[in-house]
Amino acid sequence: MTDDLAALRRPFGPGDLQPLIESREIDWTVLVQTRSSLDETRDFLAIADRTAFVAGVVGWVDLRAPDVKRVLDDLKASPTGQWLVGIRHQVHDEADRAWLLRSDVQHGLRAVQQASLAYDLLLKPRELPAALQVARSFPDLRLVIDHIAKPEVAHGRLEPWAADMAPFAELPHVFCKLSGMVTEANWQQWRPADLQPYVERVVGWFGEDRLLFGSDWPVCTLAATYEQVHDALAEVLTSIGMSAEGQAKVFGENARRFYVPGS
Repeated sequence: MTDDLAALRRPFGPGDLQPLIESREIDWTVLVQTRSSLDETRDFLAIADRTAFVAGVVGWVDLRAPDVKRVLDDLKASPTGQWLVGIRHQVHDEADRAWLLRSDVQHGLRAVQQASLAYDLLLKPRELPAALQVARSFPDLRLVIDHIAKPEVAHGRLEPWAADMAPFAELPHVFCKLSGMVTEANWQQWRPADLQPYVERVVGWFGEDRLLFGSDWPVCTLAATYEQVHDALAEVLTSIGMSAEGQAKVFGENARRFYVPGS
């Protein structure tokens, strides 16, 4: 981690998060991978197994591995495997903007689909065209775009992000996380109003039934507290006219439906 990320150079655990979610009446959370590490995935599954408010884990596997199906089967069959609900990879860190279209990666995505898991798309705007091809090729794979694909909030830029995001609205198996926006804004001077143009468009594309609140905690602490992230989104959603019922979906019901179908 570079010096600008120094605030994250310490352990963060359930004891740190519990008072934060309780302060905003959040009952459960999903723990999402941070590193390309099977060991981290196993550690997170163990945390979920002993932590009442962790409802699931989005882990990591090497999608390019020839034995990816076996790895997924082994994780699911492990004593804590019941908590595995999805897989994620830092696609935006790959040099190849079309990394998702590699044949070995697509083999891995098929394995994720066959395992009845969701897949989190961690992207920046440059990867959206490839992600759209994947989404159209995998209509039975539950997909969620993390951090609304990280538009350039600090510069107020909407394009080409908006043009490349809009087509996902036509694909009912694709959801979007309203998360990670404060760290794309000016860390010291952001306001909820800076987020509104992006949130308003995402709500227009995906509707209240396909949007999930994500805190991006503890990464969000580079720019805002958990409470500030939660309250900023609630303020923006209210400002653009979303009802209390719609916000209840965004702040909980949709995540449960997406990650644990039938729950």
